Amino acid sequence: MTTHEPSRSSDADPVHLPVLVEEVVVLVAPRPDGTYVDGTLGLGGHTAALLEAGAGRVIALDRDEDAIAVARERLGARSSRVTFVHEDYRQLPAVLTREGVAGVDGIVVDLGVSSMQLDTASRGFSFRQAGPLDMRMDRSKGATLQDRIAATDETTLADVIWRFGEERRARRVARAVVEAQDRGELTDTLALASVVRRAAGSGSWERIDPATRTFQALRIWVNGELDGLDTFVEDAAGRLRKDGRLAVLAFHSLEDRVVKHTMRRLATPATEYRLVQRRAIVASDAERATNPRARSARLRGLVRVA
Repeated sequence: MTTHEPSRSSDADPVHLPVLVEEVVVLVAPRPDGTYVDGTLGLGGHTAALLEAGAGRVIALDRDEDAIAVARERLGARSSRVTFVHEDYRQLPAVLTREGVAGVDGIVVDLGVSSMQLDTASRGFSFRQAGPLDMRMDRSKGATLQDRIAATDETTLADVIWRFGEERRARRVARAVVEAQDRGELTDTLALASVVRRAAGSGSWERIDPATRTFQALRIWVNGELDGLDTFVEDAAGRLRKDGRLAVLAFHSLEDRVVKHTMRRLATPATEYRLVQRRAIVASDAERATNPRARSARLRGLVRVA
């Protein structure tokens, strides 16, 4: 999950710089006779790279219908080799069963919030642009951030901000947010960001906006981003054919820790899996310079060897 907002664009022209594309392609090693999954299609960057590298078929999931529409258009003629599915990546086993696919040769999941969601003010993810307090990746279901804050007490909210944002001033921020909600001051994302900044303050040692950690925590909370992540890694590994590979991109220590420990457990001696490498793959200095969202990215891979 990205923890900053380095670049922005208009709602009609979302910036799309997929992270660690070359590394993902090398890890997955697509073949013309293979079937692959992009569990988080976004605007289609990783799917496009898989197709260009020779993947025969890609089953592309995303819980954001807007992203699917944009990706389909961007992929153009290559869309004929893609099966688009409006679904959460954690529902992959059910999706593959529905599609009549018993096993796949590779799976890619990018756990970061998509460029379009982060950069489109009307989605409510940004603390730098005025938008509704929504933050849902799938706007067809679930409670908005506004609804969740209205129904949550200060103690619970503080726990959310601490657990998912690792914000040291979580209690103070939660108190300020709840009080602002009671006064009817949380009118949009800019109003919320202003409340958070005043409560969190800013230390001279910090290089990020004081609202960053709280907005991250609220987004994770609204979308249940850590729920079932370990189970997904196990399920995805179980759907790989022999020599099939699972690639997971994480952007935050909380999710990377889950991915790391689950993959290591699956790859213990005498099992049918092995790690691609012990340490996470990170972006090069060049990529970090051109794409700030790559700075916190961690790519981990698992291979089914039996």
